[in-house]
Amino acid sequence: MLISSAFAQDAGGAASLAGGIQSFLPLILIFAVFYFLLIRPQQKKMKTHKAMLDALRRGDTVVTGGGIIGSVVKVIDENEVTVEIADGVRVRVQRQSISAVVSKPEPVSRSGAGSTTPANDTAKSAKGGLSGLKKLLSGKDDT
Repeated sequence: MLISSAFAQDAGGAASLAGGIQSFLPLILIFAVFYFLLIRPQQKKMKTHKAMLDALRRGDTVVTGGGIIGSVVKVIDENEVTVEIADGVRVRVQRQSISAVVSKPEPVSRSGAGSTTPANDTAKSAKGGLSGLKKLLSGKDDT
């Protein structure tokens, strides 16, 4: 009589353990769905944005978080850059506020062996790209 009740309690303990795991299974599945649909893409996007900010350099045409389009003229430090938004109008912005890089000019090789364009032509092409972008945004077309 005493032994049979002890076995009955043991079997019930294993069943309650399996029932406990089964009760947490929907929560685990919900967390997995949230991780793969929300958390992981957000982390990937943040990693891409950080890589873009780390690769910023002079001459890049950027869009700030406020929608201002300009060209990076100076990288002050890892937190600030100077952006020229019009001829002679330069503003200092936080690097984290830059939301996108519109165009990157070709890097100028120091040896000059493989490059046929001097550094000034590269800067002019970046400015031309910016004016072309401004024309595109304003709706003016030369054709």
